[in-house]
Amino acid sequence: MNDLRIGPDGLSRCGWVGDDAEYRRYHDEEWGRPLHGDRALFEKMSLEGFQAGLSWITILRKRPRFREVFAGLEPAAVAAFDEADVERLMADAGIIRNRAKILATIGNARLVVAMAPGELDALMWSFAPAPRAEADRPRSFADVPAVTAASDALSKTLRKAGFRFVGSTTMYALMQSAGMVDDHLVGCHRARA
Repeated sequence: MNDLRIGPDGLSRCGWVGDDAEYRRYHDEEWGRPLHGDRALFEKMSLEGFQAGLSWITILRKRPRFREVFAGLEPAAVAAFDEADVERLMADAGIIRNRAKILATIGNARLVVAMAPGELDALMWSFAPAPRAEADRPRSFADVPAVTAASDALSKTLRKAGFRFVGSTTMYALMQSAGMVDDHLVGCHRARA
């Protein structure tokens, strides 16, 4: 895989996009753009947790079904799920049928509901590092870390609060996708100037 890839529209993108149209759309419209709101960040946390051990494109393609069967990933609605809902989800081939991840999503929703409105957003964004200087922007995939001190600290804080499937690698992926860090490579049309 090349570090940068020129799309059919002539734009240079981070190479992980490959030739997939859905990945191009995600890269251009979502990945690395600042995301705020408890519901939006709960969804991102949940989907990143389901992604652990899988490719993101798998989750991206299943995201509409996740939203449908998890009540729009509204924390209050998911927090009310019971054992019948767990069994319903385990039988749904349109999502990742992993009992531990399903239970973690429900448990995490209950923790979000117990927080004050805006608290999850404020907590997560409190770990966002200062924007890097343009000279420090990654030039290749080799320059992009899997974890950082900030993702370690966010993961530790969330785990201490009882959240599950929030390991450091998962939280760094969330930080990238939610725009807390900007890991678009030098030369990518989405790189912040």
